[in-house]
Amino acid sequence: MVSAHAVAVPPNMTETEWRIRQDLAAAYRLIAHFGMDDSIYTHISARVDGEEGAFLINPYGHLFRDITASSLVKVGFDGQPLQDSPYDINPAGFTIHSAIHMARPDIACVLHTHTVAGVAVSSLACGLQPVNQWALQFYNRVAYHEYEGIALDHGERERLVADLGEHPVMILRNHGLLTTGFSVSQAFIYMLNLDRACRVQLAIQSSGQAVHPVSEAVSEHTARQYASGESNRLAQGNPDSREWRALLRLLDPVVPTSFRS
Repeated sequence: MVSAHAVAVPPNMTETEWRIRQDLAAAYRLIAHFGMDDSIYTHISARVDGEEGAFLINPYGHLFRDITASSLVKVGFDGQPLQDSPYDINPAGFTIHSAIHMARPDIACVLHTHTVAGVAVSSLACGLQPVNQWALQFYNRVAYHEYEGIALDHGERERLVADLGEHPVMILRNHGLLTTGFSVSQAFIYMLNLDRACRVQLAIQSSGQAVHPVSEAVSEHTARQYASGESNRLAQGNPDSREWRALLRLLDPVVPTSFRS
């Protein structure tokens, strides 16, 4: 978790919101760092604690590497800005994120990407296969949503939420990947591992060799290990994971402006 005191909390903003903004801006920077961004497209959102019906999302038109805590836009479930901002937001992003935040108040963060590996696996009839350790984190825990075109129709929100159900991650068919989390860090690390799982699957498939199978029992055991935090990757519900703190150290030395500002 980013310290809320790394940069002074702006006036007319709670310390809690400023901390969430810093974590969310860091997630945008890390998505860019790992090459999981798509120009100005895709999006990450975070619920604002203590403000019912409010979430933060990126200013449309900014590269992820340039997102800062203060540039994030706060919007309501009706799509209207809740604070003065010179920026607008991605309409498709609003459709996807508002749907989940409205239906799932337990979810703190929603992350959506169009990575090459993620789009490729989303376009395969077989979907994500339980053939590597990263993929086993999501064994029987990944939802699928059929492609309906660019997500501009608010009528899609009901179907998207119904398909997600209680799953932590979802593959948007012919489109990309989506993860959720009880914190920004959890949603980010899910995405990091989900995209890696897709990349490994494509590498295996491109080899043309037979796949060494993993039993159902071991697959379920591995998924439970991840969920419990036994692997020390991410303790469930703990935003201050050791991996997140380590990942944050990738940012400050390599960017000209701080995500904390």
